[in-house]
Amino acid sequence: MVVQWFAGFGAWNWMILGTVLLALEILTPGVYLLWLGIAAILTGLLSFALWEAGFWVWQVQILVFLALSIVSVLVGRRAFPTTGTADTDQPLLNQRELQLVGRTATLEEPIVEGRGRVRLGDTLWRVSGPDLPAGARVRVVTAGNGELGVEPA
Repeated sequence: MVVQWFAGFGAWNWMILGTVLLALEILTPGVYLLWLGIAAILTGLLSFALWEAGFWVWQVQILVFLALSIVSVLVGRRAFPTTGTADTDQPLLNQRELQLVGRTATLEEPIVEGRGRVRLGDTLWRVSGPDLPAGARVRVVTAGNGELGVEPA
């Protein structure tokens, strides 16, 4: 059944598939269906030009679509690189733990056997460091996995 469906796949079907993929790109996050839609439309345009050629069977059309998909993705990535590599004026945005490095605070709970708690802002953080009594001033030196590394201030 799938073979019969692909065998009847003509130039207009490729154009419709490309249009549907481009429309779905608007509804979904990311930029991946755009390149597949472009490849489908290009395959449709080639189908209009090569429809009468004896070699332009559905298997060749699928291979051309796959090749054009790969090429369009590669060209798209080169032409529109990801924006995640751009420098920002707030490199620690959404990295709350790392924003705390360098701050000083007073221990809420003593550090016993390397573990304790400190309040920074409205949050009580787990800390690790040398054993210290409650009320001691500490400086945050590391942050990771929801825990702050501290040293005496």
